[in-house]
Amino acid sequence: MSVIGVVSCSCLCPGVWLLNPGVQKMSSFGLHTAARCAAKDYYEVLVLGGGAGGIAMSARMKRKVGAGNVAVVEPSKTHYYQPLWTLVGGGAKQLAASGRPMGSVMPKGVEWIKSRVTALDPDKNCVRLENDTKVSYKYLIVALGINLHYEKIKGLPEGFNHPKIGSNYSVHTVEKTWKALQDFKEGNAIFTFPNTPVKCAGAPQKIMYLSDAYWRKTGKRSKANIMFNTSLGVIFGVKKYADALLEVIKERNIAVNYKRNLVEVRADKQEAVFENLDKPGETEVHQYGMLHVTPPMGPPAVLINSPVSDEAGWLDVDKETLQHKKYPNVFGIGDCTNLPTSKTAAAVAAQSGVLDKTISLVMKNQLPAKKYDGYTSCPLVTSYNKVILAEFDYNAQPLETFPIDQSKERVTMYHMKADMMPFLYWNALLKGYWGGPAPFRKLMHLGLK
Repeated sequence: MSVIGVVSCSCLCPGVWLLNPGVQKMSSFGLHTAARCAAKDYYEVLVLGGGAGGIAMSARMKRKVGAGNVAVVEPSKTHYYQPLWTLVGGGAKQLAASGRPMGSVMPKGVEWIKSRVTALDPDKNCVRLENDTKVSYKYLIVALGINLHYEKIKGLPEGFNHPKIGSNYSVHTVEKTWKALQDFKEGNAIFTFPNTPVKCAGAPQKIMYLSDAYWRKTGKRSKANIMFNTSLGVIFGVKKYADALLEVIKERNIAVNYKRNLVEVRADKQEAVFENLDKPGETEVHQYGMLHVTPPMGPPAVLINSPVSDEAGWLDVDKETLQHKKYPNVFGIGDCTNLPTSKTAAAVAAQSGVLDKTISLVMKNQLPAKKYDGYTSCPLVTSYNKVILAEFDYNAQPLETFPIDQSKERVTMYHMKADMMPFLYWNALLKGYWGGPAPFRKLMHLGLK
């Protein structure tokens, strides 16, 4: 996708730009609030993105300013609950269970603009869409997610047309993972982690543990040499859970190769080429009987070189309030932001509660007070009935909900991952009622005092 630069979009109604600039500002916050344009040209709250963060925030904003004053820009026809894809790739869930029509999750009465954002002009409170129309706003919420870049690996994505290769990160390739898992006969089973930020950093391991469990069940495990080739120098970023995972890895006889980054797939020969990050330019080739690819990822193209982004292309927001550092009427949530925490749906849930409070105060011309602590969660699936529930904050310190040792593999946590969380997602988060487990955590721990 090409990078589209900033455009000048003077999308105010005729005569508005003739007003004294002071009339268009809002007190000390300096919100450049333009007068209302014609129908569908202006919204009090404009949300970019119809993923978890975008839908959750549009539901919350609807209750604040009314459905007719909120719009969501999203080109996709289907909304996916992507955390389920780990279980789809492992054969434990059906892909159909992860998707619903976008219209069914869009808050009733909120305008769904079925288009793609091609440029942002925050200085004029305006965005440009792919059909060359312009929409202005009073408040902007950016929830554009993260882009997958299979094409940055030589031989992909065309390599997915061959057998023995899959990826749980795309709706187009997740079922190929299950097929490759079932068809595996012998040899190296390789699972990769790229040298970029990724969403759900535990997912590349989860499918590896499920594969191990499946092959044990089907009598193929003795013929599999399971390898986790990761660009990182550790198995997981939080020591408590890393230690637990290393025990699982030792017990399951899994080989871990650190500082290895997938750079090429020769799918016709079933060969994967890895760069040794400790020795730049040095590569090694592994034959595979199964390959699971976690693709390089990056910010949405429209954010790269945008005035709302940092140098790397991520939306530049305050890590405690989620308000933009330069534009006080712009806010961000989820994977597209530069928040220094893992990019997960659980993080989006916690962020949505904080952002709701932030915007409420900004709308009242007050300073944001609620602070996001970086809470995120990663239910680390270690088999078809066990999960290590990792929960932690900005400091990579455990921030656990339950008064138990969550670094232990537990059946109860698996059922929470497989059954309870999808229910909460569809019926609470997307409807703007679930702001993460913080209140429940307090109740659980107060009960022990």
